[in-house]
This record gives sequence, C-alpha cells and structure tokens, in this order.
Amino acid sequence: MADFKTLHDAPFAGKRVLVRVDLNVPVENGVVSDTTRIERVVPTIRTIADKGGKVILLAHFGRPKAGPDEANSLNFLTTYLADHLGHPVAFAPHGIEASSRAIAAMQPGDVLLLENTRFHSGEEKNDPDFVTALAALGDVYVNDAFSAAHRAHATTEGLARKLPAYAGHSMTAELEALSKALDRPDRPVAAIVGGAKVSTKLELLGNLVKKVDILIIGGGMANTFLAAQGKAVGKSLCEHDLLDTARKILAEAGACEIVLPVDAVVAKEFKANAPSRAVSVDAVEADDMMLDTGPTSIENVASILRRTKTLVWNGPFGAFEMKPFDAGTMAIAKQAAAMTQAGDLVTIAGGGDTVSALNAAGVAAEFTYISTAGGAFLEWLEGKTLPGVHALRNH
Repeated sequence: MADFKTLHDAPFAGKRVLVRVDLNVPVENGVVSDTTRIERVVPTIRTIADKGGKVILLAHFGRPKAGPDEANSLNFLTTYLADHLGHPVAFAPHGIEASSRAIAAMQPGDVLLLENTRFHSGEEKNDPDFVTALAALGDVYVNDAFSAAHRAHATTEGLARKLPAYAGHSMTAELEALSKALDRPDRPVAAIVGGAKVSTKLELLGNLVKKVDILIIGGGMANTFLAAQGKAVGKSLCEHDLLDTARKILAEAGACEIVLPVDAVVAKEFKANAPSRAVSVDAVEADDMMLDTGPTSIENVASILRRTKTLVWNGPFGAFEMKPFDAGTMAIAKQAAAMTQAGDLVTIAGGGDTVSALNAAGVAAEFTYISTAGGAFLEWLEGKTLPGVHALRNH
C-alpha cells in the first residue's frame, strides 16, 4: 500500500475535501433495502470531519440519460447518511454554481452531499472542462469508491489528476485485501469460480490460472468444462460453442490444479424443491439438469480448503436461490467461514451472487473480506488496471 496516500497522511483542517463515495444503493418502494455501501463510507466521512475538513460527497445513482431527473436524485439519501453518521448532512441541488454556494456556507466538520454526478454530461466522458470546474470546488480529493474505480469518469479518475489525492478507508481496505489475496498471498492459494457462463469469465480464468495454485470451477460454467472432457450434460446450462476454449484453459493451466465436480445434484425441471438425486458426472441422463455440485464434490472441495491458506471466491456452486440446490454453496461457505474464524484461512469474496449466497448462509461477516464492488472486483481479479486506482498511485 506504499503506492497510495491514505487518510492518515492527509492534513484536512479547514480544507474543502471532495470525497467520491458509492451510494448506488438498492431501493425498493422508495426505501433503501441494503445500507452496506452507506455503512462502508461512514469511517472516511468521520475521519475527515473529525480532522476539521469540510466533507463534500460526490456520488452517482442509477443511470440517468438526459440530465437531472427526480427518480435518480440523491436528496433522499441525506436522511440515511445522517442516521449512520449521527451528524446532519446537507444537500446541494444540481449545478456547479449551486454546489459552490452550498460549499461556501460550510464550516469545518460539516458534511454536504452534492446531487447525482451523472446528471452532468461531462461526468462519464471525463470531460476536462467539467473536471476543472469540479476541482475548483475543493482543495483535496479522496476516493472511497473502489466499486466505481473501473470507470475513468470525472469524479473517479479526473479529479485525482487535479488535486492532492488520497485513498479513503474503504478503498484502502479493499486494495489491501485484494493485494493480499493475489499479489502477496499466503500459499497455497485456491480460487472458487462459479456462476452461469464461461463466456463472462474468460479473462478471469486466464488470469487466475497464472496466480493461484488451485482453481475450483463450479456452477453452470463447470458444465461447459465437463462437456469439453466428453461428459454428457443432458439439459444442463452449457456453452457448447466454448468447448474448445475450455479445453485450451485446461491444457494451459500449467502448475495450477483445476478441480471440476465429480458428481452433481440433478433434476428433470428447474424449480424449487423439484425431485432430485445425486449422480456421477458420468451418469447424467439426457433429460437431466445439473443444478448443484454433489456430495462427493463437496467433500473434495472441503479437503482442498483444509490444505489451503488463502481463498478467493467469485460465483456460487449451483442454483443456490432454490432448495435443495443450495447445499453445495452453503456447505462450502460455512466451512470457509469456520476456518477463517479459526485463523486457518484468509477468505476474500466478491460479486453480487456470491455475497447473496454468503448472506443466505449467514456467514458473510465471518469472511476476512467481502467486496461489494461488483465489476471493479471482477476486473481486478482479471488483472486489469483500474483507472480510479491507478490515478491514486504516487507517480
């Protein structure tokens, strides 16, 4: 982490601090259904405010297409922020001039939320004139939105080039966790990669076979690899046009051990509580769908974890949203969590389905680190340079 300036390095007293945060929270019937992203930026806001800085929050929400629209306004989030901070949060309506007036009225320790950055056409274009106008509103820039760091937007990348730039607490924690997982891990390192399709994770698989000692493939994507080995997969989800790609990944794995299921839980129909049975991957019938990894495969993965020191997890083993096809994901999640709590395993997990599965298993809080970053987490695992991270590096 020596490449990044953190909040511990920054003098904030009396400074106008532009803080990029992720407030793109899920909303159902006008109510925030998951406040995790709000909770994660609270420590950064408090640190800056406690040091006498004027905290000016920059965030996007939704995908507005043509400037301001009420449905994507951030105004409603001031109440949630204030509740989590225990401190009032003011709001500035859309526009540089309106923002400037609101900032001029701030006192040290105040917190101000600016309107949705994507209401400005220059945000996603990283327009230099817009970046200059934004930079004039502040003295210091802090990025605490790793989840948006894969976008080269004005508030995620441009401002870091214009102002003294620092990584916030959440950004720092994310970078430290991911670096520990892949750049300087305790070995052996295992990665679980699941989910539906190989096609969405080709770059991820290509990078991981160079980085980890054991690659465990599960979910629907395992079916494509099994088919590539000549196994019958019945009516299971399978990308038959990628069989050659799967064979190439297997052939080029080198020293990386690739682990595929040896048995599966199959059903004739895709619905909750459908009649099911466990069969060898050599005994899948023409009208079977493989919907979860089987008991022997679960024990195989469990034995691998017992000899592993670091685990990176992206993607479930099966259709975990429906019983009984959640068994594989739940069992492995609980073992990984128990080993983490015992100090035997470092566990880093991310991706929407993965986080949902770990929450369903009741073990998310027991992992070493859970990333809420989605696309940025995946691109980091793929080995890509993230513009918002690169811009923070000391040059």
